[in-house]
Amino acid sequence: MGVPQFILASASSARLRLLRSVGIEPLVCPSAFDESQVQLSDPAALVQALALNKATTVATQLDRHASVDRLVLGCDSVLAVNGEIHGKPAGTEEAIERWQQMRGQVGRLYTGHALLVIPPTPHTPSPTPLVRCQITQVYFANVSDRQIAAYAATGEPLHCAGAFALEGKGGLFVEKIDGCHSNVIGLSLPLLRQMLDDRGYDVTAFWSIDPQR
Repeated sequence: MGVPQFILASASSARLRLLRSVGIEPLVCPSAFDESQVQLSDPAALVQALALNKATTVATQLDRHASVDRLVLGCDSVLAVNGEIHGKPAGTEEAIERWQQMRGQVGRLYTGHALLVIPPTPHTPSPTPLVRCQITQVYFANVSDRQIAAYAATGEPLHCAGAFALEGKGGLFVEKIDGCHSNVIGLSLPLLRQMLDDRGYDVTAFWSIDPQR
């Protein structure tokens, strides 16, 4: 089996950095899927449905004639605190309100992962998509109103599910996490390795592969 082309169906710079940090240089193809089409109250079901729709949207736009298989990875993350689901805040005011609710609390960060295998010819059927969810518990510090306002003013929380970036300034306001660290950033690297294994691919085969080939 040849090494497939890896396609990231996301515009997330954090997810791209995670893949590059482990030697995977993907072709980035952001999905234009309208997330408002999916309305689910269960966070695990929600992120898996969104991840699958994003990956499928990109996969259907690909030319079905290629020299190798293509793997399309879609992801989506939300934070659940006290039973309430939080995606990206709509603005600075909402980010402040979120943090006032989150401080001193324990949240659960859900990231859905959908991996699609696209064969090189349209006559070859695609395997069933792999769809998984990783969950990490996040313990938030009891930060002050001043610190919350200062963090919101940086703009960082406006681009992140749950209004915080663990790998950025928001990491100062997280006491600890239980579970996968990279999952909180947007993509569980251990889960990705397992999903690739399930489809018969060794993750090390992607090292130093040109995504444009």
